[in-house]
Parts: sequence; structure tokens; C-alpha cells
Amino acid sequence: MYVNTRRTGARWLFVLALSALLSGACAGDDPAESSTDTAPTTVTTVAPGTTAAPTATTRAPTATTKAPTATTEPPTTTTEAITPTTEPPPTTTGATTTTTEAPPAFPVEVRDSEGTVTVLARPERIVSLSGSTTEMLFAIGAGPQVVAVDSYSYYPPEAPVTDLSSFSPNIEAITSFDPDLVVVFYDPGDLLASLQALEIPTLMMRSANSLDDVWRQIEQLGIATGHQMEAAELVSSMQQRIEEILAEVPEVSFTYYYELDQNLYSATSATFIGQVLGLLGLENIADAADEQGYGYPQLSPEYIIDVDPDLIFLADTLCCGQNLETVAERPGWSALSAVANEAVVELNDDIASRWGPRIVDLLEVAAAAVAEMAARG
Repeated sequence: MYVNTRRTGARWLFVLALSALLSGACAGDDPAESSTDTAPTTVTTVAPGTTAAPTATTRAPTATTKAPTATTEPPTTTTEAITPTTEPPPTTTGATTTTTEAPPAFPVEVRDSEGTVTVLARPERIVSLSGSTTEMLFAIGAGPQVVAVDSYSYYPPEAPVTDLSSFSPNIEAITSFDPDLVVVFYDPGDLLASLQALEIPTLMMRSANSLDDVWRQIEQLGIATGHQMEAAELVSSMQQRIEEILAEVPEVSFTYYYELDQNLYSATSATFIGQVLGLLGLENIADAADEQGYGYPQLSPEYIIDVDPDLIFLADTLCCGQNLETVAERPGWSALSAVANEAVVELNDDIASRWGPRIVDLLEVAAAAVAEMAARG
């Protein structure tokens, strides 16, 4: 608080005289306000719980100049509309100095692969039957709301893995977890209809065809779970990482073969993984062999040997134990440029087969292989 010194001289003489008669006080300073007699830039902070009360001693008008903006009393100890000119001390816990995001409002409408789904309240018992969406849920902070995931959703390690199947889901098994939201990527026939009949909100998040699909799915899961802000931050961070990775990749004209399994099934540039690797400026040898336009042609050993790709990406290391050594042992493959130059990249099957947040990790590994190949000349 501050003292208004704008009074007439007569009134000050009257107050001083009255004060002297009643209290006999000396003309000393009031300790509670003495620190405000310094230059206007000095700030006095009143500790929480104390209030600087007015005293019987009144100063002469010329002795004190107090600007309202020079006092920063915590909001809880003053009722005057004084705007602080400095930040509160670090120990201040006044509610007015803390800003928090308002919790997302429910119900919300979520766009999935099939249409619009209404989620009435923030879900607290989520069942995820997709390894990709499980990773997304945990990455946006919705992990504590997940009560069960399918048998292939073993990342992150804290995911509550069960024996639920994502390819042949059982309604009774799913409902045994009393879910208030179910996330799937595949419906063998009547899964969605059965869950809708039970009035259980269900999101269909089909396999992504592009990175834009990944961004949308993350954002929609954020809306559905009450983590919209975290979802937006995740998308932004992934996009930034991709930009940084691509900025370090030299311009190349390398060809590559992407192996899904030992039967030599591959993925063309039209597939999700093909588009991701295409960001590196690589040419996919499977494109010319996909006569049916299926996206996942089976190549012959002769075709691969004849084309002789510069790089080989193995997405069957965990499932099938493939690596540089096993590839070199295949008839005629030891003469391939990729094998001779040790440009056989061993990928993590799980990351390579999903479209979750870790897809950026896969791109980073592939980019490093391209950069190393380019550095060799």
C-alpha cells in the first residue's frame, strides 16, 4: 500500500499536532515503510501472511514519494489495484501467478478411418489393438489411461500386454477389461458393429498410407483422450526431426531393395514405408516389378541380382534372423554391390512394420546409411 501525500499544508499541521497530543510519539520513521523511502526503482516485498498496516506517524508531504507501481505485495495480502512492475519472488505460490491449460472439454467428436466417433467423457480404460496406436497413445501421455493392449503391442515396455488378438479380436475378451474406448486398425467382419451395439466408442485407425495419415491419427487420438496439446507437440517434434535429418542427407541417385521377408516380398514407393524412404531421394527397384499395382510384389532372386541395387534394407532381422552374413550366403548374392560394399542395412522389424512415432528413428537409420554410402564415393 502507499500513502497519498497530496494534502494541504493546514491539514498536515492539524494531523501532526493531534498525533503529538494523543501519542507523544517522536518524529522517527515507521519501520514497516522505511524501505520505500529510497529511489523509485527499489521494490519492497511483503512476506505472505503479513500486512503493512497504517501507523499513527504521518510523514510530511516532501519526505516521501511513493509510486503505486513500486510495490509488489502478493495478491493475497492487499486489496489495492496495484500492478507489480517486477516478477514475484521464486517462492511465491500465489494462484494469480500460475497459468495452466484448461482441461479439454468433453464430449468430443473424433474423425477416424470410417467417419466420426463421439467420445462422451475422458476415457480412463482404453484398449488398444494396434502396435502403432499403442505407441502413439503412450507418446502423447495417455499411457496411464490404457488398461490393455494386444499381444504385439510390446512397445513401450510399460504397455499392458495381454493375449488379445488384433487380427482375430474376441468381443468377450475385449469387454472383460470394461473399456470406455477401443482403438483398432482391422475389422475381420463384425468387430465395430458389436462394440457399437454395446455403446463402446471405437476408433478405426487403419494402416497409414502417408506421413500425413500419421499426423492425423496422432492428433485424433489426442482429441479422443484429452491430450490434444501433447499430440500437437509430438507431431511438431517429429516433423522437425525429419527436416533436420533430410537437411543432412546429400543428393544421391542410389537404388535400393527393401526386404519384408525371406520370400523376397518387397514394398514399392506407393506404400507407406516406400514413401518414407523416398524422402531420401532413393529409387526403389520394386516399383518396376509391381505389375498388379498391389504395392507388395514378390521379387525373384534373378531380378534382384540383375538390377543389382546399391542398398539393401532388411526388415526381417528379428523375425527371420537375416543380416549381411545370411544375405551373402544366398546363391549369387555375394556379388551384389550392396553386399560387396557392406551396404546392407539391418532394420528393427517392429519399427519398420509400424507407423508410430518411431518411424522417424527408422528414417534416421536409413539416412545414416545413405550418407555413409555417399561418403565412400
